[in-house]
Amino acid sequence: MSSPGEWFYSLPPVSKTYGTLCFLTTIAFTLHLVSPAWLYLDFALVTKNFQIWRLLTNFFFLGSFSIPFGVRLMMIARYGVQLEQGPFKDRTADFLWMMIVSVISFLVLSLTVPFFKSFFLGPSLVFMLLYVWSREFPTSTVSIMGLVNLQGFWLPWAMLLVNTIFGMPIMSDLLGIIVGHVYYFLTVLHPRAGGQEYLKTPTWVRKLATKWSVAGPVAFSPTPTPQAAATAAGARPVFTGRSYRLNQ
Repeated sequence: MSSPGEWFYSLPPVSKTYGTLCFLTTIAFTLHLVSPAWLYLDFALVTKNFQIWRLLTNFFFLGSFSIPFGVRLMMIARYGVQLEQGPFKDRTADFLWMMIVSVISFLVLSLTVPFFKSFFLGPSLVFMLLYVWSREFPTSTVSIMGLVNLQGFWLPWAMLLVNTIFGMPIMSDLLGIIVGHVYYFLTVLHPRAGGQEYLKTPTWVRKLATKWSVAGPVAFSPTPTPQAAATAAGARPVFTGRSYRLNQ
């Protein structure tokens, strides 16, 4: 059995970095080293006071140590990691680009749609990872609180229902589903139907990943088509995902 240190270093780079930043931010908040007032998203402060960091720091605060915080961190450690090690294996730059596109989308929607205005968009980003995971692993069996087993395809909606039952805000989760679906449609469903792929990973992201040693050259090989990926994985299409299985 590997030690906690070995397990941590074995995690893929993007999920590990994001999860670590979220965890350290909550520790800093708990120790009163940082205040949420320094982190939250306020476009007026960004434009008038040049507090540019708020465009990013609002994604790192998932709340104080609590059950919701633990659930969100678990989602990164499980679903983000499985995405990066499965469908995005050897495609770290593509995974990083998905995160960048999602961050930009959340910021734009929060600014332009009052319905989605939020001071902290981290929960939405985590739920986006969960939604994309559910489309890539649609037939995987998951358990909700050890009481109900269901296929991965339905997990985001089940989590949405659980949050509603417990009286938790669900707007951030809905925002994550919307952005996740738009990303999946533009990168998988639309190209599969013969349409153009609009969200190809740009060269500067690949160079950035290389410069930061996020991944080796193998991570930047051409993106396989959904059909080729499914064939290589020995999986049959179910629902609309690429049918990667957890035991592969």
